[in-house]
Amino acid sequence: MVLAGTPIGDTSDAPPRLATELETADVVAAEDTRRLRRLTQALGVRTRGRVVSYFEGNESARTPDLVEALTGGARVLLVTDAGMPSVSDPGYRLVAAAVEKGIRVTAVPGPSAVLTALALSGLPVDRFCFEGFLPRKAGERLGRLRENERERRTLVYFEAPHRLDDTLAAMAEVFGAERRAAVCRELTKTYEEVKRGGLGELAAWAADGVRGEITVVVEGAPAKSGEDLDPAELVRRVRVREEAGERRKEAIAAVATDSGLPKRVVFDAVVAAKNADRTAR
Repeated sequence: MVLAGTPIGDTSDAPPRLATELETADVVAAEDTRRLRRLTQALGVRTRGRVVSYFEGNESARTPDLVEALTGGARVLLVTDAGMPSVSDPGYRLVAAAVEKGIRVTAVPGPSAVLTALALSGLPVDRFCFEGFLPRKAGERLGRLRENERERRTLVYFEAPHRLDDTLAAMAEVFGAERRAAVCRELTKTYEEVKRGGLGELAAWAADGVRGEITVVVEGAPAKSGEDLDPAELVRRVRVREEAGERRKEAIAAVATDSGLPKRVVFDAVVAAKNADRTAR
């Protein structure tokens, strides 16, 4: 089985192996057969194998048929509309089912909106995490963003153009209006655009409407003072204050303020150290 990356915009970005796989596959499973036809025409190739649709609506039902073809010795090629199958696109179910059957799965690497946007964003790229599409409902979207609020790695999201303004406004609310971000639009296409700025600024820009396929890259959360402090160090600081005459409650509150941590974190460290002392006796 072969997963093949397809161009995210400019068809000349297609890897040479893609044309070969399209021509020689016994079965080509495509997210949209019409877009597949346009791609093969642009590449000047003809599919000789059977072409079937494989999209979100029929993925569960069609997977067993494709696995049956694979176990029968057929070479199955999976392509989506753009980018790599399984990455916010159909493919995961088929890969999982093929792996379970012991079928070899390989890939034709191709263009990636995630990596392209990340590279163009101007934000740190040494560590990042991909969050895909956020939930459509406002409450669920806020909940997911709050889960990411303290994520230190650069964040990458996909978003529909008609929801971009609401998403950026929600990001500004949760992450802060000054958090740096980049909106990457129509990557590798004629009207490619990368808009960089604070989330508040970008939300205002998107309020007038933005078209095209969108990838949003957001700077990771800044490190808070004390965030990386060892619990033993927090306990030591509390004891120093107690020895200087402060009551424990006041010492905990002061250490929490100085380190930028919630009082509960410092309190739990002190309690854990006290219990450890009792156990040691």
